Amino acid sequence: MTMTSIQGNFRIIKAAPDGDSIRFYPNNPQLWEKLLPTRVVTNRAGGAQLRLDSIDALETHFNPRGDSIGVQHQPLELAHSAASELLKFLGFKKITRNANEVVTAAEPEAIPGFILTKFADTYGRSVAFAFKGNSDVEDGSSIYLDKSLLKKSANYHLLAKGLVYPTFYSKLYPDIRKELILVTEKVRKEKKGLWALDKTNDGFVLEDLETITDNVVILPKLFRRLLGYLAINDGSISIEKFVEYLKSLGDRLIILPEGHVTGFDFVVKVEGQNIKLTSQPEDLVFLEK
Repeated sequence: MTMTSIQGNFRIIKAAPDGDSIRFYPNNPQLWEKLLPTRVVTNRAGGAQLRLDSIDALETHFNPRGDSIGVQHQPLELAHSAASELLKFLGFKKITRNANEVVTAAEPEAIPGFILTKFADTYGRSVAFAFKGNSDVEDGSSIYLDKSLLKKSANYHLLAKGLVYPTFYSKLYPDIRKELILVTEKVRKEKKGLWALDKTNDGFVLEDLETITDNVVILPKLFRRLLGYLAINDGSISIEKFVEYLKSLGDRLIILPEGHVTGFDFVVKVEGQNIKLTSQPEDLVFLEK
């Protein structure tokens, strides 16, 4: 998988990094221009938010459209563990956050590192594999992401710790996806991290909002869709029409290994207030919007 290598530094003060996103400042901000067709959204210093490729961490602060239920989170112990492990892996120490998850102090203030990236998502975030330290190749050059290099990434490290879910999109090359599936299967079998509590495929009963914010560990994408539905559900906790809501959003995916192209609603089963995913997360490949 050939990607663009960009050298720079990670900074977290006045940001709210979680387990799968962090702010990155390239030494040469013009290199963002290589990521097309969607442009990377940058601040005045050329910094941009990364979305770490292939992984999805439990939400520490998510505000669904409609805003009737405000900013919510998934079980915070695991959500915070993923965020802390990412920052620790990159080299940050003594991190202080305020009540809104915003970092107010960190040592050091910036950490050198590099990313491998090919494109930006619809929100203007660079979709990337993140690495600590300096790259051995010229800044801005194309580099092949092989298995050896993949295992040095923060993305792989977090999966291997069992602190994030695999969440694949169609632009990810199959050889990289296969390596990430192998480590996912390993940590699930060992019940590491979130896998000891995961209810994505076993299913759970949605009794109230706290079921998904405090009690049950599930795939973040399913959590976000549930929260979005509840935010427009006039205060009701009923999920009778949740599948129809999913259909309206138009999330498309491929179910492996059959190669079945369908909607996210197809792999979500609702019976009364019981809900579950009928496919393992690593068997789903989402189509970019």
